[in-house]
Amino acid sequence: PFPHFAKHKRKMIRLTVQMILLAFLVTFVACNPPPLPLDDIVIEKTFTPDRCDRMVKSGDFVRYHYIGMFPDGKKFDSSYDRSTTYNVFVGRKQLIAGMDKALVGMCVNERWMIKIPPQLAYGKDGYGDNIPPDSILHFDVLMLDIWNTEDKVQIKTYHKPESCGRTVQVSDYIRYHYNGTLLDGTLFDSSHTRMRTYDTYVGIGWLIAGMDQGLLGMCVGEKRIITLPPFLGYGENGDGSDIPAQASLVFDVVLLDLHNPKDEITVEAQSLPDHCPRKSVVGDFMRYHYNGSLLDGTFFDSSYSRNRTYDTYIGKGYVIAGMDQGLLGVCVGERRRIVIPPHLAYGEEGTGTKIPGSAVLVFDVHIIDFHNPSDTVEITSVKPENCSNNTKRGDFVKYHYNATLMDGTYIGSTHTFGKTYDVVLGAGQVVIGMEQGLIGMCVGEKRKLVIPPHLAYGERGVDGEVPGSAVLVFDVELVDLEEGLPEGYMFVWNSDVTPNLFSEMDKNKDAQVDATEFSDYILQQVKEGKGRLAPGFDPQRIIENMYDNQDRNKDGRITEDEFKLKADEAAAHDEL
Repeated sequence: PFPHFAKHKRKMIRLTVQMILLAFLVTFVACNPPPLPLDDIVIEKTFTPDRCDRMVKSGDFVRYHYIGMFPDGKKFDSSYDRSTTYNVFVGRKQLIAGMDKALVGMCVNERWMIKIPPQLAYGKDGYGDNIPPDSILHFDVLMLDIWNTEDKVQIKTYHKPESCGRTVQVSDYIRYHYNGTLLDGTLFDSSHTRMRTYDTYVGIGWLIAGMDQGLLGMCVGEKRIITLPPFLGYGENGDGSDIPAQASLVFDVVLLDLHNPKDEITVEAQSLPDHCPRKSVVGDFMRYHYNGSLLDGTFFDSSYSRNRTYDTYIGKGYVIAGMDQGLLGVCVGERRRIVIPPHLAYGEEGTGTKIPGSAVLVFDVHIIDFHNPSDTVEITSVKPENCSNNTKRGDFVKYHYNATLMDGTYIGSTHTFGKTYDVVLGAGQVVIGMEQGLIGMCVGEKRKLVIPPHLAYGERGVDGEVPGSAVLVFDVELVDLEEGLPEGYMFVWNSDVTPNLFSEMDKNKDAQVDATEFSDYILQQVKEGKGRLAPGFDPQRIIENMYDNQDRNKDGRITEDEFKLKADEAAAHDEL
């Protein structure tokens, strides 16, 4: 039995060893499994973007990055190492069959791990020294671009202004901002970073073909995304720096300005006065307020912010050509919008600060007043039934007035103080235009006087009250009139002059007349109605002036030899 046992024991030992070897082999295989055979491609989606506007179809051209590996992770190729994407048509047998099949359905920025069996890769032959026969291949693919030869420019407008009076047409000149990206979102250029618009003609070949098409029909203020296939962009060569070959381009555009070299100014009346007796012409001097902006609404200047009108001659080249044109034919009080193309404004250079080159300008103007240097006082009169005694130079008049600027701005009124304004006409006590406007009035008459600034307060105006170069409007009513003395006289006799005039003045009979005797005598004659002092002046100052003229030797006394009547004197003297 032992030999049997011994034999049985040897069999048991062999069986145990075999079981141990089998267990070891199973453990080894479990740690390093051999590649499983694949019947078809296997796709693992490692990243899917939130948005997928387009998926790869057979016949599309794609740009993608990839890393090619064997199942054990060993890399055999990579587009990243060459710093260039792999660019190819899908479905045209330009790729191994498995890749041609696998790429269909991918989105831009999507990342897939694609596993391809040898029969759909390089098969039993392999590929050179890099890929052995019957190799399963793994490709880590990142899709960057998709386009088709049938593609056209794609336009997506995401903001459009409420008002769009004009759209971009062929041969228009435009100013716009843009961000330029590749289809995967990589930024390659931006006008915003340069803080300057891109300015160009449209539709005449100054731009890549796709932008020439994509900008047509835009409104100022519109924002749109323009997507171009490479054959309408930079094509097979790219731009040599930031834009790779065969790249689709995406431009996020906002249009700021457009005009055509044939444009003239456009004028839009926003508010017209009820009454317009006169319209501006070449040579008029005008005061107006304005707000100035670019076509997209960007503010650049305002007279309101300076609290002062802009004052200028029009039609004489004192302002830009478009404004010279736009201010003709306006009424006082009118509000209008004047749109001026750059060739009638500041041209290609702009102003260097707030107004960029080739900018269309928009002025909202309010006409405050205008006049012509040849203007005279404009008089509109309402006379009473009895109007016989009319004012003339030298008369002392009392009148009420309300004064305004041409736009109705209040200046002053005698009614505020409840008393008349009293002046002697021709004595320079009021502005020239007022003196002219008061001549020929009768008591009770009402007049409206429009006085140009050269007959009023001129270019300087009155600080805090009347602006420089302002036309004034006075509503006047004559309340009282005292006839003045003949021109050149400050005192006249109402009756024949006594032959003993000197002796009557010389009260103390010392053969000379002092100032008190002279003053007392003249005032007594006025009181008794025998003589008249010029109205509207200080009587005492008139008498002092008369006495000074009679005192020839300026010794403070008048002798009989010095004493003479007005009729005996040269016309320049204003004495007896």
